[in-house]
Amino acid sequence: MTNSTCGGADSDSCRDESAAFVLKFAAMASILLAGMAGIAIPLIGKHRRYLRTDGNLFVAAKAFAAGVILATGFVHMLSDATKALNNPCLPEFPWSKFPFTGFFAMMAALFTLLLDFVGTQYYERKQGMNRAVEEQTRVGTSEEGTVEWNSGKVFGEEESGGMHIVGMHAHAAHHRHSHPHGNDACDGTGIIKEEHGHGHGHGHAHSHALTTDEETDVRHVVVSQVLELGIVSHSVIIGLSLGVSQSPCAIRPLIAALSFHQFFEGFALGGCISQAQFKTSSATIMACFFALTTPVGVGIGTGIASVYNPYSSGALIAEGILDSLSAGILIYMALVDLIAADFLSKRMSCNFRLQIASYCMLFLGAGLMSSLAIWA
Repeated sequence: MTNSTCGGADSDSCRDESAAFVLKFAAMASILLAGMAGIAIPLIGKHRRYLRTDGNLFVAAKAFAAGVILATGFVHMLSDATKALNNPCLPEFPWSKFPFTGFFAMMAALFTLLLDFVGTQYYERKQGMNRAVEEQTRVGTSEEGTVEWNSGKVFGEEESGGMHIVGMHAHAAHHRHSHPHGNDACDGTGIIKEEHGHGHGHGHAHSHALTTDEETDVRHVVVSQVLELGIVSHSVIIGLSLGVSQSPCAIRPLIAALSFHQFFEGFALGGCISQAQFKTSSATIMACFFALTTPVGVGIGTGIASVYNPYSSGALIAEGILDSLSAGILIYMALVDLIAADFLSKRMSCNFRLQIASYCMLFLGAGLMSSLAIWA
């Protein structure tokens, strides 16, 4: 194909390698600082009064960040993937015969659902086994002879071989469905009525609360890890795309757009990491990995800019597929694990002001991130 139909000949008028080289270093510094600031705010501020993860301000800011991530998937990633996979440099068959962008995004969302489920099951089972061992040790030391140590069974194991922890999860799920709604659910009187009405003891109610808290912690662990996977995968692509560009006209708007984008993605990820209660070392590693990914991508792109052809078939296919997969992951995570998890929660339904603020912030974040598509 000729360069008029396959390539970036129209951008040669703004080509300036020396100016682009300087701007790339400015972009690396700006994006790094924005990413570090975004992810550090919820991690460092979780013990502060106004920045605590259970505060209303954090919930509203997280809604804004969720809108940013949702717009990133729908407006930026899907659009870029469609542009790459429909590029005239690619052969007409099969890329023009099937909507691969939507297909890859759909498959990524489904695999994210599967990973979400498997990860949650794994951590719940691991946490259940750890608690069973702790109970076994506690009972064994406090009530000698209560547990038959030579029976070959773990504490809580039933005759059929199943763990009692499964029954506790089922019991918790049953109570979640039977809890009252409306004013009783908001003021907490429903729990008291239920305990008196059904005759459950104090110990049972305590187990229910503990199990629910554990399930919430498990969800935060899985969400933070899967969300980081989706963010990091597309951060490499956008960093690489900026790095290989030799056009200052294209790089300048990208610096502001990607810095804004990186800040609020970092805020959303930092909030999930903070809520997951990771160890300090693990949280630091995850934060650094996120903050460094895009600048490293810019650096790699800068290093290979002289030999890299962004209009080659391999580059376009790889970019299109990775952007599609990233879009599917981010859209799923934004809708299911960020927006639905907060907006359908009991806390949100019981606080009208928080509902208004969160919805406004959600639409504001999505709108502002979508408007950045004009420049990037």
